Amino acid sequence: MKAVVFHEYGGLDKLSYEDVEMPKVKHGEVLLRVKASALNHIDIWGRMGGVPLPHISGSDIAGEVVEPDDENRFQIGDKVIVFPAISCGRCEPCIHNKPTQCAIRQLIGYHTDGGYAEYVKVPANNLFPLPLNLSFEEAAALPLSASTAWHMLVTKGEVKPTTTVLIHGAGSGVSTYAIQIGKLFGAKVIATTSSDEKARKAFDIGASNVINYKDCNVAEEVMSITKGKGVDLVIDHVGAATFNISLNSLRRGGKIVLAGVTSGKEMKIDLQHLYREEVIIEGSYLFERGEFSSVMEMVQERRLKPIVSEVFQLKDASKAQQAMEEAKHFGKLILNNN
Repeated sequence: MKAVVFHEYGGLDKLSYEDVEMPKVKHGEVLLRVKASALNHIDIWGRMGGVPLPHISGSDIAGEVVEPDDENRFQIGDKVIVFPAISCGRCEPCIHNKPTQCAIRQLIGYHTDGGYAEYVKVPANNLFPLPLNLSFEEAAALPLSASTAWHMLVTKGEVKPTTTVLIHGAGSGVSTYAIQIGKLFGAKVIATTSSDEKARKAFDIGASNVINYKDCNVAEEVMSITKGKGVDLVIDHVGAATFNISLNSLRRGGKIVLAGVTSGKEMKIDLQHLYREEVIIEGSYLFERGEFSSVMEMVQERRLKPIVSEVFQLKDASKAQQAMEEAKHFGKLILNNN
């Protein structure tokens, strides 16, 4: 089969479209023909180091069953979407329904080979039927970004109609869903972005206010919008470039939910500000099946919409990753394998 593989860590030039051995399924696994796979920043981080080599990236996968599991829970031709997180189901966090804290928590496409390929093997337990109202490309745009956004806003952020939330980087996959989820729960959503075009799109999906961070001081603008109070909640997956902005945009006793460091992981922070303002900082790592199920329910009811920015052919994965690095997109970048 064809796949996009890297045999050593490094830049885009390390990605190679080549023939690889077909995956061999074991007990409890299913072989899928990949129809579409979405890009995530974790694909770029993996390419730079930390994943097993050689490696095939791709955590967000939609496709068709070509070899069912040995319990026949799925049939040949079934159209499915893959829940990308794997937990042991046996440790104390798993037993107490906190699989995001599982000691051996893994992510398909990072700890294992993923969807940058014509075929992939995954645990049968990780398959969900493809919603009838979605294309493969739209389905692939959902799992990691939409479920992360749900975990950040609903589970960690406890968003409600009285919440004012600041969401950084409106054009990213996580943020396009976070804006929609905030609107679903009746919150006032303030989003940041880098262009007027992205700002218009952010308004279209539910933002109440959009700040172009290239034109002004974001924290000062947030304070102006909130009449000096600050926001109740900040959704931050950017990291070093935005974290102090997040702190300075919060009301006293407000909360930052942090789920990524795409701009870097090291920075200076005013610890005195944290305790004087009684700031709450919560980490958010992956998500649970129930959250993914909630996302799927919202999608099937057409209350949550996958935002696909651009579709590339599998062989052009390096171009797709370059587009992600340039951050000009609004929504998800997809690899098509049709």
